[in-house]
Amino acid sequence: MAENKDLLPAKYDVNAKWDACLDLTVRRFVYSSLAGAFGGLLLFRSPVTRWASIAFGAGVGIGSAYTECSRIFDGSTSNPAPPKLADAPPKLADALPKLADAPPSQDVQE
Repeated sequence: MAENKDLLPAKYDVNAKWDACLDLTVRRFVYSSLAGAFGGLLLFRSPVTRWASIAFGAGVGIGSAYTECSRIFDGSTSNPAPPKLADAPPKLADALPKLADAPPSQDVQE
């Protein structure tokens, strides 16, 4: 059985990916919950808002772990392609003269 494991490249080893994701999820959940508890202790007086800050921290931890795990399983890069210049919106300075030349709106009651 040890021979088969050596033949499998790291990018196809699903067990290692699950182990890494579970470890990452537990660590980020705990650390973010502790950060939320500490922040709630410093900033809020009500127990409800303190629990809300803990829940927010836990949600941030799980969300960031989910993002990282999806990157691990998909193997995609974290650098998205830059947007093309043709997709960019027009400059604000180009749009302002058009607005100044427009006739006043008829919706205003005098």
